[in-house]
Amino acid sequence: MKALALAGGLGSRLRPFSHSMPKQLIPIANTPVLVHVLENLRDMGVTQVGLVVGDRGREIAAVLGDNAVPGVEITYIQQDEPRGLAHCIAIARDFLGDDDFVMYLGDNMLVDGIGDLAEEFREKRPAAQIVVHKVPDPRAFGVAELDEDGRVLRLVEKPQHPRSDLAVIGVYFFTSAVHAAVAAIRPSARGELEVTDALQWLVDQGFEVVARTYAGYWKDTGEVEDILDCNRELLDRVEGSVRGEVDDASELSGPVVVEEGARVVRSRIVGPAVVGAGSLVEDSCVGPHTAVGPDCVLISAGVHYSIMLAGATVQRVGGLHGSVIGRDATVASAVIAECGRLVVGDHCVVEVTT
Repeated sequence: MKALALAGGLGSRLRPFSHSMPKQLIPIANTPVLVHVLENLRDMGVTQVGLVVGDRGREIAAVLGDNAVPGVEITYIQQDEPRGLAHCIAIARDFLGDDDFVMYLGDNMLVDGIGDLAEEFREKRPAAQIVVHKVPDPRAFGVAELDEDGRVLRLVEKPQHPRSDLAVIGVYFFTSAVHAAVAAIRPSARGELEVTDALQWLVDQGFEVVARTYAGYWKDTGEVEDILDCNRELLDRVEGSVRGEVDDASELSGPVVVEEGARVVRSRIVGPAVVGAGSLVEDSCVGPHTAVGPDCVLISAGVHYSIMLAGATVQRVGGLHGSVIGRDATVASAVIAECGRLVVGDHCVVEVTT
């Protein structure tokens, strides 16, 4: 089975970060979302991945390199502009051939993996197998209506009166039957080839389309709050490891990862937390569920339940909570100051005044 990973979306809900980096590269627990996706695919036995990219494909390729996830061979597939998920299948036709494949949205985090779902698809091989997740308010999602055996009867996009609480999430399994469906449908009112229309075509033509419920942790990392929540979930699973330097005046409590080349000086870190390679934490307090990226600097700082991207600096500012500090951004104060929640884009400088 091959895979089609989608990384061409604009990420408008993640501005200001998506102005300067593809949303699929935003790090969660110091690893880009897209790398988490590729690792999930590798763990389910997929070695050939077609990666659909837009106009920021070079940035993605620069980060992934040739061996971002050992054992996974990436073929880049260019999409001129977002034209719908089914359009991604159409432009990947040569890569996919007649093989079965899994289509995986590159901003979706399924932290507990999808190996069992992949095995069920391999064994039973319906024309399509969608993945659904129970949500409290399905009106914001595509919703699957099923029969008692889990076969899909109808797919409804963002219904005002949902007849199910099963949201369709960003993983789809297909046999080659989907190519006929993609060829048969027409663009929707918003000008895109919708994968829901292709799935409905398969249902209407009598093909077997089934749904399987994902019971693990799932998050569409489309907004800052989602990224922070997902970061918390992943950090809750880390085991402490100190490969950098921690002086005798510092205290580590709970599972804390201090990566190689990082230094912790006269500071307190309460896990779960991670301090990236080459970072300096000095006279500071880092609270639970915080990911400090590589080459960051914290001096006389207090950061909790937050993410600092590579090269970020926080100096003489405490009380940061639920914050995301962009790459090479600086948050500083002339004197010791307290601050609450901040979302700071890449390369920005924020001066905190008392």
